[in-house]
Parts: sequence; structure tokens; C-alpha cells
Amino acid sequence: MLLSRCTAGVALALVMLPAWAQTQTSCPTVLQGVARCYRGADANDANYWIAIPERWNHALVIHAHGGPRMSHATNDNNVEDLERFAVTVKQGYAWAGSAYRRPGYGVLMAAEDTDNLRKLFIQRFGEPARVILHGQSWGGNVAAKAIELYQTAPDGRRNYDGVILTSGMLAGGTLNYLHRADLRAVYQYYCKNHPRRDEPQYPLWMGLPGDSTMTSKDLEARTNECLGLNLSETERSPAQKRKLANILAVIAVPERSLQSHLNWATFTFRDLVKLVGGNPFDNRHVVYRGSDDDAALNRDVQRFDADPAAVARLAQESDLSGKIDVPVISMHAIDDPTALVEYETEYRARVTAAGRQGQLLQTFTREHEHSKLADAEYAGVFDSLMKWIDTGKRPDVTDVASACASEASHFSGGCHFEAGYRPMPLFSRVAPRSAQRTDIK
Repeated sequence: MLLSRCTAGVALALVMLPAWAQTQTSCPTVLQGVARCYRGADANDANYWIAIPERWNHALVIHAHGGPRMSHATNDNNVEDLERFAVTVKQGYAWAGSAYRRPGYGVLMAAEDTDNLRKLFIQRFGEPARVILHGQSWGGNVAAKAIELYQTAPDGRRNYDGVILTSGMLAGGTLNYLHRADLRAVYQYYCKNHPRRDEPQYPLWMGLPGDSTMTSKDLEARTNECLGLNLSETERSPAQKRKLANILAVIAVPERSLQSHLNWATFTFRDLVKLVGGNPFDNRHVVYRGSDDDAALNRDVQRFDADPAAVARLAQESDLSGKIDVPVISMHAIDDPTALVEYETEYRARVTAAGRQGQLLQTFTREHEHSKLADAEYAGVFDSLMKWIDTGKRPDVTDVASACASEASHFSGGCHFEAGYRPMPLFSRVAPRSAQRTDIK
């Protein structure tokens, strides 16, 4: 049974709804007839969407979206995540998602905007019986940081009752991007067109110079020129095939997401480096392996040294302590092409080091996607977290799979949980740095 943290909250919500109707808007098609939707901007000009189902279970999901997006999200285009995770609203949860106050990298900023939306919801609609924090992709880093910063109110009460992290970038900023820094260096070794020889040169850890006018389409054209990603394998030249095979052998990302990783190592890096005030990436002593000539690659690849102050600022910005005091369930596709499943190993290590391992359940699915897994699986994870909160009994993966099976008649996609799976250490997939641990299991 769902117990209210504030019995007056539901009545307050009903009283305040008419006053809030002036900002009511049409729900996306997938939720029409299911919920009432609202949109607006908070005091920091962070746009947001809120959806409250007609049959509300009086639990609220505060959503942290992925990215980071490099362009400002208006309330005309800030509806993508509500549509993607409409399953939670159909289950009966109210849903609130912030677009954050500005585009670009900023975990602390996004975490604050996410928690501000929780406060705004309560101010406008009353206190829910339960509040669940959900982070997706980079938003997983945001939500994992937010629960460490905002899980407890000044009066000692919990702001959040539980957390769900899906496809999360959970190794923290100092580790999440190392393989992308490696990609910039290895790509340039083989392609030599980012930058070209006749263009101003810059250290690759910058992503791009601040005044560069390069667009994602410009970068895609260069990648296609060198690697033929827009061509079938039979249409690629021998040189393109060789370069692509070498890059994919050295950098452990799939071909289907190579362009996306290179985009992040370009445009996101420019923004991230500006935020932390220097280079947080180091490949000075990295030994790259898997190419058809490792000796030449390691001899001639561009090398760079991290600025310790920039590393420290990035760690403060986005690394995680693992100090969680509420139940947390993560779900990650084993073959996630974007957020390495091995990030989960790093997160588990930090939670364990903080002595909070009993508060974490990690689940893995036999899927090959990042942005959206099966609706029935999300429903099963939410059901399992709510039961954990209400009973105090930590579920196991088979319990989550059983909850998914119960929801599969209502929601699409089936259930693909792999109960026995445990990801390898991050540095079994990413080239180790001399100071990094390789023994986390």
C-alpha cells in the first residue's frame, strides 16, 4: 500500500490545479486522454514539461534527460523524453522533466535544475506520496549526482524515496570520456582531416577551438570522406576499410555509433573543457592495441597530458561518491552502443566503497540499444522499486524480471533481463591509464 508522506498534499494538489490551468497544454499524442500536461520555465529559465495522469497514483517521477544537448531546448522541442518514457505516466506516475537552464555540459547545473523542478511541482500541485528520481544516459550521471546532493531536506526528511538509472553514464566525468579522447587521437592518426593539415592546428583534447564554425554535418562529411560510414562495405575503398577496421579494433565502440562518439569528442569536449578550464584527459602513457601496426600507431599518435586542476574540477562537477541512502535500481543493455555497460562496474565499486551496496540493484538486458529499451522493462523496474520502498525488502534481478513479465501484457517490447550477467572492469575495454585501477571486478 502506498503511504503518503503528506496526507494534505493530494487535497492541496486538487485545489491548486485550477489556478495552474493557465499553463496547461496539449499532451503529446501518446498521452492524449491519459494525462493533463503542463509546460513552463522555472526561475532560472529552465523549460520543463509536467504530465499528471487522470488516474494518478500520487507518486512523482522527476526525470533527468541525457545529452548533454548542445542547443537550447524550447518548450516546443522539449517533449522528447516525455514521449519516450510515456510508459511511466501510463502506469499512473506524474512525470516532470527539465530541459536545464542552458545547453552544454554541466552536471551540477543540471542536477540543481532537476531538483528545482521537484520543488516547483510541490509548490504548484502539492506534495506527492512518493518521489522517484529517474536519470537516462548522461542524465544518469546527473541523477546519481543529484541524489548525493539533494536526497535529504534541511529538516532531515527525504526529498526522494528512490532512484532509477537507465543506460547511465555512471563512471563520472573523469572516466566517462576517456575512450572518446582516445578516439580523437586515433581517428586523427588515421584520417588526418580533423583538423586538416592546411587548417590551424590545436590539441585534440580541446574538441574544437572556441571560435570554430564547424557543424555536425561538416564533421560527418569528413568522417565519410575518410571512413565511408555512409557507404556499404562493398562500396568502401580499400583504404577506407583498413582505416575503419583499425579504429574499431583499437576503440571499443561499434560502427553504428562511431559517428556519435566522434561528435561528442568534438562538440561536447569543447564545452566541457571550457567549463573545467583546461584539459582533463591524459593519453601520455596509453598503449593502444589491436591495429595492424600498433608500433607505428603508438609512436606517432598525438599525445596529451591532463591538467590536474582541470581533472579536479571535472571530478567535483560529475564524479560520484556512491553515498546513496535510498534504494537505487539501474538497468543497462549489455550491448549499449553509447554508454559503455562497464560504467556500471565503476559505479558499483563506488557504492560498495561507501558501504551502501545494500541500496543498489543493477540489472542488465540482452538488448542492443541505448536511448530506449522495452516499455515492459521500465514498468517492471518501477514496480520493483516501489515495492522495495514500501516493504523495505531489496528485490533481486529475478524479481524485476517477474515484475516485467506481469507488465508485458500491458506494455510492449518484452522482457530481456540477464540474471547472471556482471560487466567487466571498465579498463578491460578502455585502454588503461597508468594511474587507473584494472582490478575492479
